[in-house]
Amino acid sequence: MPGGVGDTIRVSVGYTRGHTGGQNRIVTASERSVQLVRVAAEAAADKLADDILAYDVSEQLVITDAFLLCSATNDRQVRAIVDEIEDRLRIECDAKPVRREGEREGRWVLLDFIDIVVHVQHEEDRTFYALERLWKDCPAIGLPESVTQTAAQRART
Repeated sequence: MPGGVGDTIRVSVGYTRGHTGGQNRIVTASERSVQLVRVAAEAAADKLADDILAYDVSEQLVITDAFLLCSATNDRQVRAIVDEIEDRLRIECDAKPVRREGEREGRWVLLDFIDIVVHVQHEEDRTFYALERLWKDCPAIGLPESVTQTAAQRART
């Protein structure tokens, strides 16, 4: 049945690459992966995460379909975002991480859900490592309007 777990859904998304102008890219991540990314992004936004971005890395990596990146201003907020993402994905999507790394330090926590990998970083580490620079050639996954609206509202204040 199309749309089941593991099926690839081709979705055309508008994706603007920073220095080369606009370009349409095809998201090849599974529908399940896109769903997990969107729920995780909403959870992160609810805990006031900054710079929430998602990339379809399915064409580049065999180990996962998508990366979700977000940052926080302090270690406590990093942990709160991680906990909220994990809770929401468990409750809404019946997804549990197979690996959770970096929690002790609270600077860069990685949650591996197999279909997606979530990176929650302290803003200093996010700036230093600049993961989005590494994945800039991958298609961006569109995030829910509630996530983008929250980010826009916070930027205005």
